Amino acid sequence: MFDDFDSREIDTGEARIFARRAGSGPGLLLLHGFPETHVMWRDVAPSLARDFTVVCADLRGYGQSSCPPSAADHAPYAKRAMAADMLALMDTLGFERFLVAGHDRGGRVAYRLALDHPDRVEKLAVLDIVPTAEAWDRADARLALGYWPWALLAQPEPLPETMLAAGAEAVVDNALSGWGSAPDAFPPGVRQAYVDALRDPAHIHAICEEYRAAASLDREHDHDDREAGRRIACPMLALWSEHGALAEWYAQEGGPLALWRNWADDASSGALPGGHFFPEESPIETAATLDAFFSGR
Repeated sequence: MFDDFDSREIDTGEARIFARRAGSGPGLLLLHGFPETHVMWRDVAPSLARDFTVVCADLRGYGQSSCPPSAADHAPYAKRAMAADMLALMDTLGFERFLVAGHDRGGRVAYRLALDHPDRVEKLAVLDIVPTAEAWDRADARLALGYWPWALLAQPEPLPETMLAAGAEAVVDNALSGWGSAPDAFPPGVRQAYVDALRDPAHIHAICEEYRAAASLDREHDHDDREAGRRIACPMLALWSEHGALAEWYAQEGGPLALWRNWADDASSGALPGGHFFPEESPIETAATLDAFFSGR
């Protein structure tokens, strides 16, 4: 995996961020979700590197990135702090403006980047999410049961930390097989990489803090933006799984695109084959769709 990519660790001032980079042309930052790491882009990034300088990063608290100390309000793991890491990373790599795509948790970091730093993000793609405030404000039994990390991992410590530490393999297997994706999309080595990333106590705590922040500060930050009329100014693309939950859950609101158009001036959308982890199930389609959007073809 990532044979033609170089790897580096960038000190952002608060965290050490691990990233891989390859290609040439405009900078394109790719951000992963839970329970994944940057490894999720293994079959997408090489294709995109033909047209872009692709940077695949581990979010703070995930993968090979560091786990800064948290705080009572979980602010060090709010998407605002994680977005600042990515801004520092791209600064260090020499990109004043760049493109960004994020899946799942990475999508939340990506749209927070676009809201907080509109002068830096040229285009934005979010994969299989709706804004955090929109999801929490509409949360019901489907969300609680279907995407259990939202509620479980946001519980006060040490309950979720203890459960993750005791069952890393069960957590990964449940997510990879239970959210609509085909099990064969995850080779044994990839599955093991995700399990190993959930076995370190510091990373376990950091991931739980990130979910606690999502249930509190991230939601508040979204509400503040909405009340202030702040919107995503750059062109954005919302992609979701054609076999997943988003289109069904938010059909009454007009689907995910309708929700994103409450936040973005220039939003387009589409569904791709597969379940929640469609970038790993359908890497050719995912890469082609992202390439067309980011290149303007």
